[in-house]
Amino acid sequence: MRTSASSHFGVVAIGRNEGERLKRCLASASEAELIVYVDSGSTDGSVQWARSRGVTVVALDMSRAFTAARARNAGFARLKQLAPHLNYVQFVDGDCELVKEWPHRAVEFLQAHDEVCAVFGRRRERYPDRSIYNRICDDEWNVPVGIARACGGDVMMRRQALEKVGGYREDFIAGEEPELCVRLRSVGWKIWRIDHEMTLHDAAITRFGQWWLRMVRSGYAFALGRQVHGSPPERLWVWESRRAWIWGMGIPAVCALAVALFGLQGLALLLVYPLQLLRRVLRLSGALKSRFQFAILEQLARLAESIGQIRFLRDRLTGQHSKILEYK
Repeated sequence: MRTSASSHFGVVAIGRNEGERLKRCLASASEAELIVYVDSGSTDGSVQWARSRGVTVVALDMSRAFTAARARNAGFARLKQLAPHLNYVQFVDGDCELVKEWPHRAVEFLQAHDEVCAVFGRRRERYPDRSIYNRICDDEWNVPVGIARACGGDVMMRRQALEKVGGYREDFIAGEEPELCVRLRSVGWKIWRIDHEMTLHDAAITRFGQWWLRMVRSGYAFALGRQVHGSPPERLWVWESRRAWIWGMGIPAVCALAVALFGLQGLALLLVYPLQLLRRVLRLSGALKSRFQFAILEQLARLAESIGQIRFLRDRLTGQHSKILEYK
């Protein structure tokens, strides 16, 4: 590890009512030169606990809608104010714990690759066996090593790159990281996933309702991202949005029309769902039971995502501001 001043880094952690998860998160960031915790209206004593440990706290104005993007921008602004010499900032969600060696590995990589503005590693679920939903999250975090189109909420970023593009878009209630990465890549920066452990994440999704709301939020994010960056060459989330409409609303609508025109024979169109289920089971890996669970939830996710798309259209037609969808 280089010992120059440029190797120093700060941490911006964000959270809301994270409890013990937040304590683990902030403790894991102890090697940072400065830690800024941004709180979005917690009622569990998070602010008081963080301050008692000497952590710089930014309590967001509760009169404005909370978003993770807004919280990260506020934390980044305070970090720059208090430590203007820091070149690197580790963003981390309050339900995550940094792996001890990660920050130094990330800074070393950025120092060795001037064209890279953001680096991230393997995020793992702390309790993947507690629910199928946690296992889905753990699988979701495991993206290929190398150049990436986008990062997630846990990432080590180069300060000058984030400043150049103006930070996160605060109107994105979800998916703000891929949106930011579109803008970073458009001005020549690269995002990289390296082969190192980065964080332990506690999704704490144990109920179907939590998972369902998370998928609705994903659908909303798909629609928002498509509206902003859906044109070529990015076409951000164009396919994901279409997929949600086709499987979530399109096929059932066509089936209903077929029943109206041809009677109960029209229900035969619904056979496309078990056929798709079988196709996914055959393509997935792992135990047969897990493959069935994953495949069924994939199909249900399309319906939830289509509802998120409809909520997005409703908000745009009525002029309402996007509101964060919390699942825990």
